[in-house]
Amino acid sequence: MDISLQKVDYRYQVNTPFERLAIQNVDIDISKGIYMAIIGHTGSGKSTVLQHLNGLLIPSEGIVIIGDRRLEAKKRHKNLRTIRQKVGIVFQFPEQQLFEETVEKDICFGPLNFGISENDAKLRAKKALAEVGLSEDVLQKSPFDLSGGQMRRVAIAGVLAMEPDVLVLDEPTAGLDPKGRKEIMDMFYDLHKKRNLTTVLVTHSMEDAALYAEKIVIMNKGKVYKSGTPEQIFSKADELQEIGLNLPEVVRFQQKIEARFGRKMKQVHLNMESFILEFVSYLREGVEST
Repeated sequence: MDISLQKVDYRYQVNTPFERLAIQNVDIDISKGIYMAIIGHTGSGKSTVLQHLNGLLIPSEGIVIIGDRRLEAKKRHKNLRTIRQKVGIVFQFPEQQLFEETVEKDICFGPLNFGISENDAKLRAKKALAEVGLSEDVLQKSPFDLSGGQMRRVAIAGVLAMEPDVLVLDEPTAGLDPKGRKEIMDMFYDLHKKRNLTTVLVTHSMEDAALYAEKIVIMNKGKVYKSGTPEQIFSKADELQEIGLNLPEVVRFQQKIEARFGRKMKQVHLNMESFILEFVSYLREGVEST
């Protein structure tokens, strides 16, 4: 499913003294099957963009196209539930949205609410639970008896049980330690590939954007500041620093190496493995030239 934001503005609290323009003239195309990251500081507009991706917000100006649906400013739109079934959002700290008495009931809640039979909903719950790395042993447990990490995975399973075409991730690693962050991000990447999902990662983590995304959109002061591949985005350190964003750690390390030896490497490296592979020949070439 393709999603397109075309000249989108959004204003909060319209016609009040607190009216605020959150995003302005936003153009973003999200093609089917892509893994896209939207990055930016708090207040940059990325969370407002996120809420337009499944009709939680309707633009004040412009058009949002979600599959075959057009959400236009100043028009009434019916049956947005079908959009929200196809575009699933994993919000920050999704475990805080758990409420049912058992894990199975919590995961089944969404599918049942959309008219899926109880039997099919339970089958979906088992499948989704396996995909997030939990066993069926927890199905009849209270979600509140699980660890924090398990609760988060149950909440994610609840979104997956809807069988969305698009998965939107809103700071999905918030509050996790480095090990837990990598496990969750690897899990989402595996799901992206296995389910042929369109995935949109909304994050302030440059490392996650660099490692997983095919395309990056930078939001700044409510506008699209820049977009491109991770290599294009992170090769322009001065542009990122201009708006106060950091480079991924491996890119910063590469810059220090290049400054130390006075030579550029052949490409911008977004993970340590590829950096090390080139670094060996980089050192060898430096020795041979002396």
